[in-house]
Amino acid sequence: MKSLAVYCGAAHGVNPVYADAARGLARAMVEHNIALVYGGGKVGLMGVIADEVLRLGGEATGVIPRALVEREVGHAGLTRLFVVKDMHERKAMMSDLSEGFIAMPGGMGTLEELFEMVTWAQLGIHAKPIGLLNVNGFYDGLRAFVRHQVEEGFVRPEHEGLMLAGSDPVELIRRLRAAAPAPAVQAAVEADAEARGLRG
Repeated sequence: MKSLAVYCGAAHGVNPVYADAARGLARAMVEHNIALVYGGGKVGLMGVIADEVLRLGGEATGVIPRALVEREVGHAGLTRLFVVKDMHERKAMMSDLSEGFIAMPGGMGTLEELFEMVTWAQLGIHAKPIGLLNVNGFYDGLRAFVRHQVEEGFVRPEHEGLMLAGSDPVELIRRLRAAAPAPAVQAAVEADAEARGLRG
């Protein structure tokens, strides 16, 4: 696994543990030679993880819509920064540049990005692993709600397991690497999705 997209908040949150976790994930990624792909911001947890990856000598690629650059929240010191048209293009490019996904604590945008990738996995658009960095029990309520969806018959039991959760960044990365498909398998999944008109 050479790259991970990390979804996280444009705020720091009220508890310093979240910024600490962002730095911990950055260290784990650099130690495993995994490049960061993220939303390109310099604020909140987005800025924390990017700054730490860069400080440790890792690679950080940002993908940001032009409107957000114009609001001066783009990170100017990244390894690469792609400026795209809109949020839809941002999510598609982040997916293309990444071999897996991790959602850290964040707000509505983080959840929206996370669940688009989960939905794409359900539909067979990709087979890349998805993780939740469940810092301070942040995602406990979400996991309980997904279990409720399963119990009520709206989510298949096998799809509940699409989100691998853990509070330790090193262990979560280990699990994602173990779950990652071979490149040939991922290429076949993407070709099939395109042939079915799910993504073109």
